[in-house]
Amino acid sequence: MTTYQFLTTAWEWNPVLLLLCALTLTGYFLAFGLRGRPAYFVGGLVIFLVALVSPLNALADGYLFSAHMIQHILLVLIVPALLLLSLPRSLSLPRSLRTFTHPLIGWVAGVGAMWLWHAPALCNAATTLKTVSVVQTTSLLLMGSVFWWQVLAPRDADRLSPLAGIAYLFTACIACSVLGIILTFAPVSICPAYQQPVDRLGILNAVRGQWGLTTERDQQIGGLLMWVPMCLIYVTAILAQLVRWQSDSAAQPEKSHA
Repeated sequence: MTTYQFLTTAWEWNPVLLLLCALTLTGYFLAFGLRGRPAYFVGGLVIFLVALVSPLNALADGYLFSAHMIQHILLVLIVPALLLLSLPRSLSLPRSLRTFTHPLIGWVAGVGAMWLWHAPALCNAATTLKTVSVVQTTSLLLMGSVFWWQVLAPRDADRLSPLAGIAYLFTACIACSVLGIILTFAPVSICPAYQQPVDRLGILNAVRGQWGLTTERDQQIGGLLMWVPMCLIYVTAILAQLVRWQSDSAAQPEKSHA
């Protein structure tokens, strides 16, 4: 199979997944109408679908560790952030769920999502067993949402202060960078399924030959993706916290003169 053939045929239009997205979108508009920010919600759903039905998913499913890493970044950091940004500013969690909004729980959830699913046994199981893959996807979305709630909750009162948010994001960036460094320089054993892929789609020759992605280079790219682009997402969020801090500081004198 050529690269072009792969990119045009390796789309997996899972009807259950499409129905779930359609129901979720309908539920969003029924619940919030235009009170929220639907563009963010639609964007989150589109990226979610790209992660799970596009050729990216086919590559992540036992071919390329680097594709698996891109998928994880989308599901932990991008999709949950967009979904939270789409919520109406007045929305608050029910009392029964507020336990999960403690900053320590959020931090452990966000960082733990990456460390946990890159334990060799779990990474391998998620790549080879469909049930474990579904559990992994669900947990990444939930853990990412718990992580981002601390800085992207709809109400300002539910968010960390800007300085606390900066510390929260910076330490998460460091923790994930450490894992990225380990993955970049570790022997090719983090996820055994990627060492000897089962060539279900007939694309392995193109991956190794035309694309030049050996197992060693593939894992190094995966580690670098966690180390650099992932940290850039955290840095962007930190800059947003700095802007918020500046805005809050500028608003204080106005309140004192009022």
